[in-house]
Amino acid sequence: MALTDPSSDSTPFFSEDNEGDGEGPGQPETEEQSVSGVTNRRAVLTVVVLCYVNLLNYMDRFTVAGVLPDIEQFFGIDDSKSGLLQTVFICSYMFLAPIFGYLGDRYNRKLIMCVGISFWAVVTLASSYTPKGYFWVLLLTRGLVGVGEASYSTIAPTIIADLFIKEKRTRMLSIFYFAIPVGSGLGYIVGSKVDDLAQDWHWALRVTPGLGLIAVLLLILVVKEPKRGAIEARPEHSLHRTSWLSDILALSKNCSFVLSTFGFTAVAFVTGSLALWAPAFLFRAAVFTGEKPPCTTGPCDTSDSLYFGIITCVTGILGVATGVEVSRRLRIRTPRADPLVCAAGLLLAAPFLYLSIVFAQASTIATYVFIFFGETFLSMNWAIVADILLYVVVPTRRSTAEAFQIVVSHLLGDAGSPYLIGVVSDSIRRSDSYLWQFRSLQLSLLLCSFVAVIGGAFFLATALFIERDRHLAENYAHSDDEPIVVPKRGRSTKVPVSSVLI
Repeated sequence: MALTDPSSDSTPFFSEDNEGDGEGPGQPETEEQSVSGVTNRRAVLTVVVLCYVNLLNYMDRFTVAGVLPDIEQFFGIDDSKSGLLQTVFICSYMFLAPIFGYLGDRYNRKLIMCVGISFWAVVTLASSYTPKGYFWVLLLTRGLVGVGEASYSTIAPTIIADLFIKEKRTRMLSIFYFAIPVGSGLGYIVGSKVDDLAQDWHWALRVTPGLGLIAVLLLILVVKEPKRGAIEARPEHSLHRTSWLSDILALSKNCSFVLSTFGFTAVAFVTGSLALWAPAFLFRAAVFTGEKPPCTTGPCDTSDSLYFGIITCVTGILGVATGVEVSRRLRIRTPRADPLVCAAGLLLAAPFLYLSIVFAQASTIATYVFIFFGETFLSMNWAIVADILLYVVVPTRRSTAEAFQIVVSHLLGDAGSPYLIGVVSDSIRRSDSYLWQFRSLQLSLLLCSFVAVIGGAFFLATALFIERDRHLAENYAHSDDEPIVVPKRGRSTKVPVSSVLI
C-alpha cells in the first residue's frame, strides 16, 4: 500500500490520513466528539499545548535580544553583525517554511512538529556553548534554530482551524497568538535575569531547550490530529488536494490573502527591528544622558531588557484582546471589520513609535509610555491576520498559505530589518562616541514609523476584497470530472463531463 493511500483505515503514523488517530469511519462518534474526530475537551487541551509551544518559540527567539549588549561586548562586534543574529535565524525560518507547509498539507502534522521541536531544542542548547572568537558558530546555530520554528509555525494554526469554526476559532486563535507577545516579553525577562544571576549570557540560552523537550512530550500525549476541513465541510463539497503549483497560483490570485500578507510584512518589519534593537537603544540613551555607565566589561546592565520585556508582555495581551474584541463588535456593522481594525492598529502605532524614539534622550518615562501605546496598537492585528488567512483560503491550502505568508513577510520584513537598521546606524555614525552610538541608532529606527503607515495602507486595500474572497472560499468546490472526447470540427477535443451534461 502506498504511503498516502486513502483507501485504508489503518494508515501509518506518517500518513496524511492518520487524522483521526486510529478511529475508523465505522466507529460511532461519542456525544462530545465533533466531526473533526477530536472531542471538545481534547480540542481545548490541544490549543493549550500549542500555545505553550508557541510561547517557547518566541521566548527563545528574543532571549538573544535580551542579552545583546553582552554578546556585542563578548565577541567585539558592531551593529551590523549584531543584526545578523536575527537575520540569519529569520532567513532559515523563512526558506524552510514552504517545505513544512507542503508537508503539513499532506502528512501527519503532529509528527512533523515533534521532530522539528526536538531538533530546535538540541540546536538551541548547542548554541549556548559557543566560545569566544567563534561568532560564526553562534550565527550557524541560530540559523539552524529556524528549522524547528518553521516546522511549528506553519502547521499549528491549521490544526486550530480544523478544531473550531467561526467566532470560537477566532477566540482560540487569539489565545494562541497571546503567546507571541508574552513569549517575546519572557525572552527579554528570562534572558536578562538569568544573565544577571549567572554572570554569563550563555546560560540565558539554556533555559528553553529543557522546556522544549517537555513540549514534545505534551504533543505526543495530549495533541490529537484532527481531520482536515471536516468541521467546516458541507455535504455538497468534496475537498480535493491539488498540486503545489496549483495552490500557489490560486493563492496569488487571492487579493485578500496577498494584500493582508503585505500588510503583515510591515508588522514583521517593525516588530523585528524593535525586538532586537529597542533594549540596546534604551541602554545607549541612558548612557548618553548619564543615567547609566557604559558597558566596557561584561556583564552589562540588562534592566532595559527587563522593562521592555514586561511592557511587551502587557501590551501584547492588551493589544491582541483589544483587536479581537473591537473586530467582533465591528463585524455587526460591516463584514470588512477585520482588515479595518488591522489598518487602524498600524496607523495608530506609527506616531507613538515615532515619539518614543524622538523622546528617548529627553525623558525615559515618556519613552516607555509611548512604547507602551505603540506596541499595544501594533499587537492588535496578530490574531486577526491569522483569522483572515483561514477564512479566505480553503482548508487543503492553508499550510501552504501559512508558509507563503511566512516567506513573504519575513523576506521583506524582519529577515532584513534588524540587519538594515544596524547597517544604516553604522553608515551614519560619524564617530565612536557615546553620542553617535545613540544618535545613529535613533535615526535608523525612525524608519519603523514610516513602514507602519505603509502597512496600514495595505490593510485598507484588503478591505476592498475581503467579502468576495471569503465567499469564494466558503463556496469552493473542486471539479474532478474525467475528460471525455467530443468532436469539434472534425477533431477530438477533451472537455470536462459537466460541460456537456445538461
